Amino acid sequence: MEFDLWWLAYLALGGAVGFFAGLLGVGGGGIMVPMLTTFFIAQGFGHDQVVHLALGTSMATIVLTSVTSLRAHHARGAVRWDIVRAITPGIVLGTFGGSFIASRVDTVPLAIFFACFMAYVSFQMLLNVKPKPARELPGMSGMTATGLGIGGVSALVAIGGGSLSVPFMTWCNVKVQHAIGTSAAIGLPIALAGTLGYLINGWSATGTPPLTLGYIYLPALVLVGVVSIFFVPYGATLAHRLPVATLKKVFAGVLILLSLKMLYGVFA
Repeated sequence: MEFDLWWLAYLALGGAVGFFAGLLGVGGGGIMVPMLTTFFIAQGFGHDQVVHLALGTSMATIVLTSVTSLRAHHARGAVRWDIVRAITPGIVLGTFGGSFIASRVDTVPLAIFFACFMAYVSFQMLLNVKPKPARELPGMSGMTATGLGIGGVSALVAIGGGSLSVPFMTWCNVKVQHAIGTSAAIGLPIALAGTLGYLINGWSATGTPPLTLGYIYLPALVLVGVVSIFFVPYGATLAHRLPVATLKKVFAGVLILLSLKMLYGVFA
């Protein structure tokens, strides 16, 4: 196997993903999907598959990072396992089913949906939107329905679900610290179900690049995933020293620019 200079780009992306995950407590999908799409286009991968490959690879990478995040929050007693057990069945079904939908959507509308959702997440950060606690957690049917929704959207944009699950739990009077920790735990079944879905749906796809399993590009998975794990602690350390509120606004702007760059590449 010959050395590929693009591998250096994946290493750098892994560092950025891990650093911002530790610094701001955000998932890596918002960075990975537009950047991987841009990289794949530049590498000459099939235009009809670049966004699908970016989503599948990003979802598989989140499996690695979510395990690290889950262990850290569990060690601090911040995971509400009762919520995890109640919402996971819907999460798994929604994410797995969502990957089938994403795999059948063309590149351009899929990229537009991703960009719109990232705009929503970015404005959440810019405006520091925090829903006021207004009710208790719903029963099993309500938790399953919520899980289906969160999982479905997560599969379409390759995120760990935190941008949806944290506001939901906060609205249901779950303490913010527990909402964040529980969201980290929910991220693992989302990532596993999404990875399996993109693996199955891309298995029979033709024209995918070498070193690909389904819609998962293995060099990017390994290099981005492994490096990101090592950079999470650096971001977490700086989170206590830097103005995180200001950094979130900067990061929101970066997400919007990356999404616009991805759209430009797809349309061009």
